Amino acid sequence: MPNPKVSILIATYNRANLLGRAIESVVDQDFKDWELLIADDGSTDDTEKVVRTFSSTDARIKYLRGPHFGRIAKISNFGLKEAKGEYVAILDDDDHWCDPQKLTKQVKFLDEHKDYVACGGGFIVVDEDQKVKMKFFKPQTDQEIRKNFLIANPMANSTSMFRLVSAKKVGLYDETILQFADWDFWLKLGLKGKLYNFPEYFSYYLMWAKSMSFSKQKETASSALVILPRYKNYYPRYKKAIITIFAYNIYVRFPSFIKSFLNPLLSNLKKAIFSGRSAHPFE
Repeated sequence: MPNPKVSILIATYNRANLLGRAIESVVDQDFKDWELLIADDGSTDDTEKVVRTFSSTDARIKYLRGPHFGRIAKISNFGLKEAKGEYVAILDDDDHWCDPQKLTKQVKFLDEHKDYVACGGGFIVVDEDQKVKMKFFKPQTDQEIRKNFLIANPMANSTSMFRLVSAKKVGLYDETILQFADWDFWLKLGLKGKLYNFPEYFSYYLMWAKSMSFSKQKETASSALVILPRYKNYYPRYKKAIITIFAYNIYVRFPSFIKSFLNPLLSNLKKAIFSGRSAHPFE
């Protein structure tokens, strides 16, 4: 069998209750030349059972069980080593795609723009009841993306697609970084070519207390202090970025009950400031 055009990677750990929704959003894509790699970080719940329910009727869906690495970069690389596609699309296990033409649009873009190494899009923030809270577009052009590259991650993981050959050239994800491995990945991938974000919504982003972005805040803060110096000579506004991350390091040391209250507000504010476009609130 010929290799698929796109390899889709879902790295997961104990999200059996959410994983099915993510998989269904892949199956619903109008672009069909794909393989879906479910890289399981040693889950102890019904994750394998959920995946087997889908893979038993669709050979494109592949279950890859690893040991419990406990680090997103390691389980992601574990899955990517099995990827056969020209392009890779990432989907977080607690998110799901909202546009059934997402893959079609991104494949066409990368096929036609050889100087681009990756592309992403906008996302819709929802709560655990799937109530829409906010909508965000990321900076669109390569120039806009690079302007704030060191201050905030300009690519939403679950909306992204990149060239596998380019990812291999930069060594995939850095497994030494505790958190923000995706941000580091985009920063080094940006040294190999251009980046683009569609002004369209591609994914639902679940904002909840069990998300990695909330539960691992101290790790993300310390990881940012490791990442930024690596790229100070390649992207602008380094001083502003350092000030921002030091402020974040202070915030993550607040008591948990204060952070629980402030996190959604600050997260939305950050997304609005660095999206490059207006954020749109929905009731």
